[in-house]
Amino acid sequence: MGDIGLTLIGDLYRRYREPLAKVRDAQRGFLRDMRGRMTPQLDDLEAEITYLLLRETRPDTVMELGTFHGWSTTWILSALRDNGAGTLHSFDIVDNVVENVPADLSLGRWEFHQGDVRENMSQVPEGIGYLFVDAAHNGRFARWYLSELFPRIAPGTPVSVHDVFHGKRALPLTEGAVVLAWLRRTGTDFFTPSRRRAPAPYTALLELREDLGLGEPVRTSTDNPMIYFRMPGLPPAA
Repeated sequence: MGDIGLTLIGDLYRRYREPLAKVRDAQRGFLRDMRGRMTPQLDDLEAEITYLLLRETRPDTVMELGTFHGWSTTWILSALRDNGAGTLHSFDIVDNVVENVPADLSLGRWEFHQGDVRENMSQVPEGIGYLFVDAAHNGRFARWYLSELFPRIAPGTPVSVHDVFHGKRALPLTEGAVVLAWLRRTGTDFFTPSRRRAPAPYTALLELREDLGLGEPVRTSTDNPMIYFRMPGLPPAA
């Protein structure tokens, strides 16, 4: 798989159009059935891109840092189910997700670890093939995982970090600002479908989805603030 960018993502939309359409329908129904118990965090583009990257990468082990009610968890598990292989290790302080994830998605492919990951590093799996980060969005937590978690992950591994670009720029002192500074220091490119930060890629993806018959939204939020990148070699912590 090449660099994570608009060309690759467009190719993946075309390649996995049929299974993605089924997952979108399932997630739309899941959200409807969970009304009152589910506050989805991922917007449509970032949820779909996560699914597509997981389908193409086919990781044996995925780590999810932050679950909340389980919206991202179910998207990730749907990709592992469709791959026919892979285990998701999810970490969160709260366990709302446990009652929300359907058994047919979780059975045999999901392990939930409750507690502060900073105090449970012994539970972090080896050989992480995809890292999904959507937890505490402050700079202190970001500096922790840059120094303690990122060095455990092999160069080239896909990583996604949520809530970076709700606007054109990341807010000072936030997780996003810290991670973006680290990306600059390591010379690492990133992709974002953020409507405000990257309006041209955002619009291009909307047009492509419409052409593929995927235009009907799963949910209505359109910020898509996530960033995607590949782990660089020997990244410095600070």
